[in-house]
Amino acid sequence: MSLKPVFILNGPNLNLLGTREPEIYGRETLTDLHVRCQSRAAALGLSVDFRQSNSEGQLIDWVHEAGRHASAVILNAGAYTHTSIALLDALQTLSVPCVEVHLSNIYKRENFRHFSFVSKAAWGVICGFGPKGYEVALDVLADKLLAPASPGNS
Repeated sequence: MSLKPVFILNGPNLNLLGTREPEIYGRETLTDLHVRCQSRAAALGLSVDFRQSNSEGQLIDWVHEAGRHASAVILNAGAYTHTSIALLDALQTLSVPCVEVHLSNIYKRENFRHFSFVSKAAWGVICGFGPKGYEVALDVLADKLLAPASPGNS
């Protein structure tokens, strides 16, 4: 039985990676990040479904879809992290693990970025490591998803 893909969902303005505030977000583009994630996932025996939207409603629809068609979710909700109760509500319906990822360290930035609605539904949070954070998220999800079933691993 093959594992369902890991949905990697990216929120608003992440389509501008590489050009938007490169001193904060780096110079890698969203396409570079997609390639990085596909490569890491393949090395781990996983597949990814990589998406980006500037629309809150679209992200919510994808979270709903993930509940049926994904083995896990990696979510960088961008600014919706700090504002979207609707996205939190959608995430709380998931029966698969969700890892929250941010390229920058949100705790070293403006005060309004220090709070995350997404964290309340996330299995874990990774921030401040740039694109490498997505690979770390894939690593921990692979450990969880591919580990042999045992009484302490359910």
